[in-house]
Amino acid sequence: MNPRELSPRALALAATVVLWASAFPAIRVGVPGLGVAGLSVARLAVASAALAVVAPFLGVRRPARRDLPRIALCAATGMSAYQLLLNWGEVHVAAGTASLLISIAPVFSVLLAAAFLGERLTPRVVAGSLIALAGAALVALGGGSARVSTSAVVVLAAAVVQGVYHFASKPLLRHYTGFEVACYAMWGGTLFLLPLAPAAWHAISHAASHAGGSALAAALYLGVAPSALGFVTWGYAVARYPVTRSTAALYLVPPVALGVAFVWLGETPGLLELLGGLVGIGGVMLIQRRSGDGTRDNLPSTASKAFSITR
Repeated sequence: MNPRELSPRALALAATVVLWASAFPAIRVGVPGLGVAGLSVARLAVASAALAVVAPFLGVRRPARRDLPRIALCAATGMSAYQLLLNWGEVHVAAGTASLLISIAPVFSVLLAAAFLGERLTPRVVAGSLIALAGAALVALGGGSARVSTSAVVVLAAAVVQGVYHFASKPLLRHYTGFEVACYAMWGGTLFLLPLAPAAWHAISHAASHAGGSALAAALYLGVAPSALGFVTWGYAVARYPVTRSTAALYLVPPVALGVAFVWLGETPGLLELLGGLVGIGGVMLIQRRSGDGTRDNLPSTASKAFSITR
């Protein structure tokens, strides 16, 4: 390996992949003790506090008033709804399986951009989207029970709202960095979940008094590591790598999540779930693939942004 590949930017990119992959098994640890609402609120609150500490040092600016409605949409979908749906789905869906389903979120952002922003849908994009959705269907059907399959659909809904987040954030990324957009969305998403704060506090208090240390530790980890530190390392890496290279590294998130879930939780996905995950990732890769002349013949801006601010 070239020594340059062990540079800080490479380490930051590798750290991002591991941090974001580890979020899926951490959710499986936190949900039983804190519940869906408790874990969602705790994770966003911890992440918001951590980002507020580092934001001044990383040059995060105050958003313009005209951008607040779009920021609110990003916060409501990409943070509040995403956390609730993913945590709810992972009550029954294995961590690795959830990561495979979430990996097709860029498909939804691409389709939304085509529908509402007039961006071009080529045959390759259509084919890739259909392949990715077919893969998601295989994953959902591979759970082996109606309860798991229903929960897989909930996780897929989390991928849809994440796709909405990517789509809605595209205009913001013309004026703000990806890290700034993540901060705004995280803070806004925390505010939107404030109505759940009493229930979350009750769940946290109950966990603290009933040996729920692992759930509390998982919530703290999720807020500090994948949600806060992950955005810092990603921002560092993507500013120093070409977008195509940095986003391509995120294809490693599902397989790393599968490995972490196996080591941490002893989870092993079924053959049909693995097959569906590979099909889904293949569809997304087809959307992202370059044409023969070295250019992308699909939706370069939206598809790239969909990867560059995922979690």
